[in-house]
Amino acid sequence: MNLLESGLLRKGFLMIMDKKQLLEQTDLFVLDMDGTFYLGDNILPGALSFIDAVNEKGKDYLFFTNNASTRPEAYIDKLAGMGCFITRDKIMTSGDVMIRFLKSKYPGQSVYLLGTKPLINSFEDAGIKLDDKHPDIVVASFDKTLTYEKLERACTFIREGAAFLATHMDINCPVEGGFIPDCGAICAAISLSTGKEPRYVGKPFVETVDMILDKTGYNRENVTFVGDRLYTDVATGVNNGARGVLVLTGETKLSDVDASDTKPDAIYDSIAQMGQLMLS
Repeated sequence: MNLLESGLLRKGFLMIMDKKQLLEQTDLFVLDMDGTFYLGDNILPGALSFIDAVNEKGKDYLFFTNNASTRPEAYIDKLAGMGCFITRDKIMTSGDVMIRFLKSKYPGQSVYLLGTKPLINSFEDAGIKLDDKHPDIVVASFDKTLTYEKLERACTFIREGAAFLATHMDINCPVEGGFIPDCGAICAAISLSTGKEPRYVGKPFVETVDMILDKTGYNRENVTFVGDRLYTDVATGVNNGARGVLVLTGETKLSDVDASDTKPDAIYDSIAQMGQLMLS
């Protein structure tokens, strides 16, 4: 073996050790869902083994998705159909973060919501006052029931002085066969019409991290955000004092990392590889 080959092997070994050390120093893994734990309706190979490894090592996990178009209970049912059985305290959405943000920063104020029926129900259950006549705030989310009338009303209310908030900044949502416009795309249309930019609260923003820390009690430096998107999943960790790691089972390719301003603390082929390293 020549010196170059030896150096490459040592470099590779150190990279693996660094990845393993990060896992050892993590108390809570915050897992993205689509593209990280499953793809569409199919669980990714080794995903359940990762959960087993987390439990065996006495660590913890929490699912977090920016997709607020579905109630957490529906995600619980979906995961159960894949053999992953969790309780409500193991999942959080950007809708949960927005509800907390509204109750903390805008108590008692009324909201015009661009969202699906499940999100509307969540807002109502939380005591948020919904108003389609004279709202104090417009909240945009991933509204798969969006109509031109709803879009026009949102723009009018914002022009008249309503605050403009949004659950998350994802531009596209991955679906079987491609992508569909997500909350960020809806907000772009509103911003172009009104000249106003929204305040986002889901990944990668600090409101998400603060809620997770408050709910779980873990220290920021011992929390690792895991996902397939650099600008949301990874950025949540690296921009807010936690860790952010990339898995290559979804949207982001390894070649995308060099061009990105957001650099992950580690890159894994999959959460299956993470589980294997944790137990090695």
